[in-house]
Amino acid sequence: MKNRTLVESFNNAFNGIISAVKTERNMKIHLVAAVLVLILSLFYDLSRTEFLIVCVTIALVIICELFNTAIEVIIDTIIGIYHPKAKVVKDTAAGAVFLSALLAVVVGYFIFFDRVSTSLETVISRIKQAPMHITVIAIVLTMAVVLILKFLFKKGTPFSGGMPSGHSAIAFSAATAVALYSNNSGITMLCLIIALLVVQSRLEGKIHNIIELSAGALIGFLVTLLIFQLMAL
Repeated sequence: MKNRTLVESFNNAFNGIISAVKTERNMKIHLVAAVLVLILSLFYDLSRTEFLIVCVTIALVIICELFNTAIEVIIDTIIGIYHPKAKVVKDTAAGAVFLSALLAVVVGYFIFFDRVSTSLETVISRIKQAPMHITVIAIVLTMAVVLILKFLFKKGTPFSGGMPSGHSAIAFSAATAVALYSNNSGITMLCLIIALLVVQSRLEGKIHNIIELSAGALIGFLVTLLIFQLMAL
């Protein structure tokens, strides 16, 4: 049905984006990654050209995922059953998304790698002089972020199941704090193994899926790293 007004065109376009975000797991992953990259950009002095490249790359990945979603819906609607040619169409569209994501990784490497590695060395040296109570603050804030996200996703209960995994977030928050304080690779590896065992136990117990556990681990790591970095300034 043809759009009658410009406002209706915009509304339909936004509805399409929202529908893709709600129904496609990969779209959620791309959006989370995009937000994290944009937040990371705030901490580093990117030139206008570099920031423009980052934005265009993010947009390219999301656009490819939208086209992939639209193609999948069209194929499923028209054919409705398994067909070799339909599989080729879907695989080709998925290939376009994969190439755009691969390009994003390459762009991110060239723009952020030197900045991140240099900054982490400076931050870690400062963190070793930070007070121990920062670990408690980081874990508490990690729990707060997890509870807020659980409320937004409205899946599971605040302390069991749902997106993201609270146990995974806290385990990786504690492991990150120990890694930043400790100068011992053995202790760091031990804490990482314990955190991974926590993740495995939640997965084997079918309390969380791999996406929820990965999201929790990422939140625990990033929140703790951010708190330590801010306190070390």
